[in-house]
Amino acid sequence: MTKKAKVAVLRTTPETVLVDYQRLFELAGGPLALDRSTTTMLKDNISWHFPMPSANTTPWQLEGTILALRNNGFEDVVCVQNQTVVTNAYKGEDLNGYVPIFEHYNIPVKFNFEPKDMSWIDYKPKAKMLALDHIYPEGIQIPDYFIGKNIVHLPTVKCHIYTTTTGAIKNAFGGLLTKYRHYTHTWIHETIVDLLAIQKEIHPGLFAVMDGTTSGNGPGPRIMIPVVKNVILASEDQVAIDAVAARLMGFDPMSIKYIRLAQEQGLGIGDPRDIEIVGDDISNENWHFEVGHSVHKFLGWLSWYGPTKNLQYLIMHTPLVNIPIAWSAFYHDVFHWPLKEKHIFEEWCETTTWGHLFKDYKAQGYEGGRK
Repeated sequence: MTKKAKVAVLRTTPETVLVDYQRLFELAGGPLALDRSTTTMLKDNISWHFPMPSANTTPWQLEGTILALRNNGFEDVVCVQNQTVVTNAYKGEDLNGYVPIFEHYNIPVKFNFEPKDMSWIDYKPKAKMLALDHIYPEGIQIPDYFIGKNIVHLPTVKCHIYTTTTGAIKNAFGGLLTKYRHYTHTWIHETIVDLLAIQKEIHPGLFAVMDGTTSGNGPGPRIMIPVVKNVILASEDQVAIDAVAARLMGFDPMSIKYIRLAQEQGLGIGDPRDIEIVGDDISNENWHFEVGHSVHKFLGWLSWYGPTKNLQYLIMHTPLVNIPIAWSAFYHDVFHWPLKEKHIFEEWCETTTWGHLFKDYKAQGYEGGRK
């Protein structure tokens, strides 16, 4: 008989969200899932440095999780940031309102791309890899700082153009791989399952706290339609929490390759029949989200899965790689943000209670930002 996974789900409001996150952490078994004798890393999710609603860890998600950890005796807490070729971590933590929270709670911030904070070392996984050993035949590397520490992932509920949904499992994609990780996309499902296997080897405690207060519909993880849903989730089982989030969004979790593969590899439970929901009843929820289409999704399909994927090595391992990087930066930051998403963000700030709360966080008196 399969042992059931447990996922905590609560409905929340801006007035109660910090208390709700603390209750959520305990309902999901957070105090027992993590090792108090070691450092606990917070791995936030900055899919886009601009504050697109649903794209990034919310400030209340970050603060609520810090409070939950501190209340349960986890005093040694740090945040670890990463950046991609098109996302600036310093800009992201500033624009999304994290910096005042780090300062208020004395949370050190380390960057996996800063040599003063950590080094990348060779790592030979005990688990059989599905893809990483083929993608990196010269050897898999991970940050040395991650080994032996708890990790708490802080994803949001949203769609993704390559993986249908994205959440706790894919959040390791940023932390455990360098910013030059784009050529894993052809095998993205296998890659993130491999990373989950590695996490289970190197972290004494693994937990996820997911924000769905405003969730992302459409071709994410950046360009989305933000939809207020007022839910938060948490679990020790990274596969189960992603499965529950997928089902909320209206997808069959076991039809999503990374969730199915992770269960097949014994890394967690993806079948909703074997997941116990504690907290609030969500059994009748179906948000009918769809990934949809975008120019970026089509070009990604051509690069990673379509007829031109055989040119991938030529493009991704030569200076030609700068062409798709420049295109992505232009498409998101120069074209989409000022012409569309910035206005969606501003409307969300003005017309939703979560937008009002976001503005409150940004008005806490902090000026400037990390440079």
